[in-house]
Amino acid sequence: MTLINGLSAVLLIAGSVFFLAGTLGLLRFPDIYTRLHALTKADNLGLGLIVMGLAAQSQSWATVGKLLLIWVLVMFAAASVSQLIAGRALQRGIRPWKR
Repeated sequence: MTLINGLSAVLLIAGSVFFLAGTLGLLRFPDIYTRLHALTKADNLGLGLIVMGLAAQSQSWATVGKLLLIWVLVMFAAASVSQLIAGRALQRGIRPWKR
């Protein structure tokens, strides 16, 4: 196994772990606000690591550019949708969870 293959494998596994952590946060956290926070942060970082792992295996700069564009667009979409969901939850009177 070459250094690039090893680095790519580590990045892909780390990205998958962050996706798993975001999913667990979605299922385990008590309210919508903490669930949104866990899901968007972990998934954006997980996708970034997966994009870096795939970019290391890429044969062309055009493919790397497309992967980075996908990552940026997903980050903007996740932030926008999370803001809309949290705003709507506040409008409906859903209070943040308190101990």
